[in-house]
Amino acid sequence: MRITALAGGVGGARFVRGLRHHLDSSPALADSEVTVVANTGDDISLFGLRVSPDVDTLLYTLGGGVEESQGWGRADESHVVQSELAAYGALPQWFALGDRDLGTHVVRSQWLAQGVPPSEVTARLAARWGLPERRIRLLPMTDTPVETHVVVDDEDGGERAVHFQEWWVRHQASLPAKRFVVAGLDRAAAAPGVLDAIRQADVVLLPPSNPVVSIGIVLGVPGVRDALRGTAAPVVGVSPLISGRPVRGHADACLRTVGVPVTAAGVAGLYEDFLDAWLVDPADAGTTLPRARVEAFDGPLLMTDVEATARIAAHALRLATAVSA
Repeated sequence: MRITALAGGVGGARFVRGLRHHLDSSPALADSEVTVVANTGDDISLFGLRVSPDVDTLLYTLGGGVEESQGWGRADESHVVQSELAAYGALPQWFALGDRDLGTHVVRSQWLAQGVPPSEVTARLAARWGLPERRIRLLPMTDTPVETHVVVDDEDGGERAVHFQEWWVRHQASLPAKRFVVAGLDRAAAAPGVLDAIRQADVVLLPPSNPVVSIGIVLGVPGVRDALRGTAAPVVGVSPLISGRPVRGHADACLRTVGVPVTAAGVAGLYEDFLDAWLVDPADAGTTLPRARVEAFDGPLLMTDVEATARIAAHALRLATAVSA
């Protein structure tokens, strides 16, 4: 089976890890290939280095090196370099770069400076983390530099734009957002392999990633949405909300910014033109959609551990089979 998932950071990474665990535990599915199309709209340059938070979270989680307590960053991390940067007064200090993590950013920046495209850089990083051996192919959504910015009010009554990471990490999405602007997206093209991964998939999955600033940014890459509309594969999504509240993060603030109801149905509406089935928490069992089939999971839709996540992924695959029948 060929499975393609569009993913952001923590939620997408944990879902794909659970999916891979389910596949590996099922003899008939163990040879399945999983392609992950990662959001790169979160990318940011810090201290002269190119940082790709969602890609790195996927690498560390799927490669077994993530700090589980927070869902991102490296396990057993130290912050000696960050402390030295702070001593020099180097800014910003609101985004913590660990010493182990810095190795990834240094080598990425070095390869990019040599002219290596981000898709090849990501492939090299994925090889270091053993993803190919786990039958996981990780693709950035585009090789074009793309950055998401958030427009907020400034102190003088006008507007200013801040990088999404500053809004998300430093301000915890507390600054009222007026709109999101994705610099570079209008001239982006899907990275090599992305459109084929969607068109040739047997199943396409939308993990419980942020629907606006993760999956929504991937969908904004020219050609991606058309590929989803045209694929013969069933497209199954997993709701990131339970009773109108995000499982983690600030999806509610993002949805309100774009004028979408903070409900399971509201999120599904963002995918209405290609979504075939939608998996929700039992608390949202009353959700109805115009064309997509809705099913409630048989327990809390929470990725509390790998086994629980594997059960969610297994239900999503069963749902894909059901809507294909």
